[in-house]
Amino acid sequence: MASGARFRGFTWRPLGRREPVIAAFDLTIEGGERVLITGPSGAGKSTLLYALAGSLGHTISGELTGAVEVDGRIGLLLQNPGDAVVAERIGRDVAFGPENLGLSREEIRARVADALGAVGMPYGTEHFTSALSGGELQRLALAGVLAMQPEIFLLDEPTSMLDETNATAVREAILEATAGSTLVVVEHHIGPWLEHVDRVIVLSRSGEIVSDGTPAALRADPNPPDGVWMPGLPTPTPLDIPADLVTPRATPLQLVAEDLSIDLMTRTLRGTDTSRALRQMSARLRAGDVTAFTGPSGAGKSTALAAFGGLLKPRTGTITPAVHTWTSRLLADAIGWVPQNPEHGFLASTVGGEVERTSGRLGVAVDAAALLEVFGLGHLALANPYRLSGGEQRRLALAAALGHRPGVALLDEPTVGQDRHTWAAVAGWFASAARAGAAVALSTHDAGVPRDIDYALRAGELV
Repeated sequence: MASGARFRGFTWRPLGRREPVIAAFDLTIEGGERVLITGPSGAGKSTLLYALAGSLGHTISGELTGAVEVDGRIGLLLQNPGDAVVAERIGRDVAFGPENLGLSREEIRARVADALGAVGMPYGTEHFTSALSGGELQRLALAGVLAMQPEIFLLDEPTSMLDETNATAVREAILEATAGSTLVVVEHHIGPWLEHVDRVIVLSRSGEIVSDGTPAALRADPNPPDGVWMPGLPTPTPLDIPADLVTPRATPLQLVAEDLSIDLMTRTLRGTDTSRALRQMSARLRAGDVTAFTGPSGAGKSTALAAFGGLLKPRTGTITPAVHTWTSRLLADAIGWVPQNPEHGFLASTVGGEVERTSGRLGVAVDAAALLEVFGLGHLALANPYRLSGGEQRRLALAAALGHRPGVALLDEPTVGQDRHTWAAVAGWFASAARAGAAVALSTHDAGVPRDIDYALRAGELV
């Protein structure tokens, strides 16, 4: 009989938060069920998965009351796949779980090969994990879960960083691998999953269950739950952000790349490995426009943004002006950069302090309270940035990087992990900034984001 899980009076208050994320929560998941959990950003969806994995109160500090019961061995895919990387090379990374299960070398090799093939990993087992894109890391983390062959699969937005083609392939691999097992998936974009799950649970912003039933019942509901990306609904209208929050403080830059090639280097105990991430790319970021870099995972989208942000030195070709030669202070003043992993940019111990940090160092006054309200984070001003949900962290990173109103905004996957309302705030921010004269560029798989210019990349080249 397949394994299940239960919550009984479950309450969780993270360290540094005054109020619980979820309180007095009751839920039973039967063995063999395929359950989809959705709801607004910050509703506690990931918290439920962490609770089932036994992480709360141990690796994640806070106060837990009530009971969480799990019958079988679990496999957890984290919302931030980079947090799961434990090895230098992808083969060793996927082998980590099976090794801890005490399997034979032959069985481990077979499982690693099968798991990497199932997720469509384009590299061999000796490829460096540090050279993977965000979407490739997501596939690597999923391969690690599949290789353990758990009885309960806990997957936190498993396709959020993938293009449509790879997302479909990965979803099919998940469904095949979990046949006969218990599956709990957390997702914002629920449409592709509805025909494959038995049950959909929708949480409210306060972590309460507002809907629990079949996919057919959810589709038939004339009043769909607040903020949920229901199939067939139009793309939300981006918010119109007040000009005083987004208008650049100085004349915006226009950045031009000509025949730009970028090499990425990975340093190891064995030496240095070099890979070509961009090949003779020519692109222009113009003031007043939103420019989107699109393409499959690993195509070079993040590399293009980092190069325009002065964070990578061209191997050949040029970027004008030569931002890679600027000082850190000059770059921070002129260019706001939001990394794909928002945690990589956090410096302060509170949400409010994070928004004020860069601006304070630059001597620029910002209305932190107004910024946080726009992004739906006003009630979290005193919270620790590392205790936010993935979607909340991404919005905080945007507020912190753009609060001082730079003339250039470079945003890596800015709409990942957002519900319909928070998506409108994020899209509204950069669209309003462009209307106010900023040069905005983003890396994205999101076809719905407003943009003026598209550059499609594949394998480091424009197509």
